[in-house]
Amino acid sequence: MRSITTVPQVTYALIAINVIVFLTEGTSAFSLEGEATGTVVNKGGVLGSSPVRSLAGEGVAHGQIYRVITGGFLHENFLHIGFNMWVLYYLGMMLEPAIGRVRMLVVYGVSLLAGSLGALLVSPHSLTVGASGAIFGLMGAAAVEMRARQIPIMQSGVGGLILINLIISFTIPGISWGGHIGGLIGGAVAMLIFRVADRQRVPALAYAACAVIAVGSVAASVATSNATEVETINVSPLQLQLESEGR
Repeated sequence: MRSITTVPQVTYALIAINVIVFLTEGTSAFSLEGEATGTVVNKGGVLGSSPVRSLAGEGVAHGQIYRVITGGFLHENFLHIGFNMWVLYYLGMMLEPAIGRVRMLVVYGVSLLAGSLGALLVSPHSLTVGASGAIFGLMGAAAVEMRARQIPIMQSGVGGLILINLIISFTIPGISWGGHIGGLIGGAVAMLIFRVADRQRVPALAYAACAVIAVGSVAASVATSNATEVETINVSPLQLQLESEGR
């Protein structure tokens, strides 16, 4: 009855924010395929540092810490944002009524930051955009919640969704599997913390622990970016992309 009567307001708000930010990227993103370019993506995507001359002085290593957040609201094209928003809607309709608006927002935020950390650990010199890290976190949180409620994960469809997306992450070149794994772990851990706190009747400690994870993810992103900082040389974006894909 609760799931029928509760409106997933946070889910709707997150979808709206992602769509609005996508529209600000300009015409380069308005295609079914291809990579978005332009100031918004270059200034907002997750990036530690870059050897590309056009991105000289850009990245978390140069003080642009906001990128670990903004990168999670940018997308490459219509297909990219369309698939992500569909999965966000699917998971939000299932998860938000079960755990509540505040916890939904906390899990999403922790997953987004953990996903940015994962992306920087794996590919600190490539621009990474997309809500996939946060969405993978919602998958992990849904799996934990279903297991706690003794709901078969595979029969619910969430288990298959996680498995399919993991296969895609590791088989299609150019996908930030580091961001996906980081988000998945972040969301699952956040939900586990909430479950443990509920059993111990100390919900306030769960929010404090999630805040620690969020701050720790940001601090680790900064440390990783600083440790992997590279000097700017005259490298073309195409060459950097091929190197990041192992070609």
